[in-house]
Amino acid sequence: MAWFAALVALVAVERLVELVVARRNERWSRNRGAIEAGAGHYPVMVVLHTGLLIGAVAEVALGPRPFVPALGWPMVVLVVAAQALRWWCIRTLGRQWNTRVLVVPGLPRIGHGPYRLLPHPNYVAVAVEGFALPLVHTAWMTALAFTVLNAGLLSVRIGAENRALRQLTTEHPALQ
Repeated sequence: MAWFAALVALVAVERLVELVVARRNERWSRNRGAIEAGAGHYPVMVVLHTGLLIGAVAEVALGPRPFVPALGWPMVVLVVAAQALRWWCIRTLGRQWNTRVLVVPGLPRIGHGPYRLLPHPNYVAVAVEGFALPLVHTAWMTALAFTVLNAGLLSVRIGAENRALRQLTTEHPALQ
C-alpha cells in the first residue's frame, strides 16, 4: 500500500506541476486576447481528477485490493506511457497548452507532434491514466467510476474545444 500511495502522490505532484505550467500559459494567452470556452465544466474536471487520486488510495486502504503483478505491472507501464504522452502534448503545444480551453486569435492550430496522429491526444493520456492508475492496485471501482464520469466530461469538453477552434478558424480562415 505504501508504494502505491507514493505512486499516486507522484502523479499528484506531476499534476501540480501541470497547473503551474497551465497558469503561466494562461497569463500568456490572456495577454494575447485568449477566448475561454467551456469554463463551466472546469470545476467539475478539477473535482473529478482530484477524486481519482483520493479514490484510488482510499479504495486500496479501505478494501481488500491486493497488488496483482499480472495486472499491476502493465498498468504501471500504462501510467508512465500516459505521462509521456501528456508531456509530449505539453511540449508540442508550448504556450498554447492549458488545462482550460483557451484559444488565442491569430495563432495557428498545431498539427505536428501527437496532433498529427490524433485530434486530442492529451485526452487519450487522461483516459488511460484514469483507468490504469487505480488498477495498478486493483482499485477497480475507482477506475470504473472515473472512466464513466470522464467520458461524460470529455464529451462536453471536446465539444466546447472543437466549437471554439471552429469559430476561431471561421472568423480567421487563414488559421485553418
